[in-house]
Amino acid sequence: MTTRDETYENGLRIRKEVMGAANVEARLKASTEFMQPLQTMISKWAYGEIWARDELPRKVRSMLVLAMMAALNRPQELRVHVIGALNNGCSKDEIREVLLQVAIYCGIPASLDAHHVAQDVFKELGV
Repeated sequence: MTTRDETYENGLRIRKEVMGAANVEARLKASTEFMQPLQTMISKWAYGEIWARDELPRKVRSMLVLAMMAALNRPQELRVHVIGALNNGCSKDEIREVLLQVAIYCGIPASLDAHHVAQDVFKELGV
């Protein structure tokens, strides 16, 4: 069993692998004293506890997060998770399929907004 510090460190490592080290470092650097506890929770719980589990591959986890961020209309988080999905081996076609699934189960406006976010990321990254 891992300790809390080990869980945080492992989570931070996974977070950097998934989201890109530069992105994570920028978020941590920009974090204020007010935001620091939340950043710690994200690394420890989201990545150190959930993303560290072996039962689902990272690519599948990325697709799930894309669908949830689109459904919840969270464009800023969707944007960084499109990058994460690409880092985890998702293709543009797979990302589009996830967002089409969102259209059916969560509504066309949610999917349309998500398509725009993903398209912007693809353009910025030259994908």
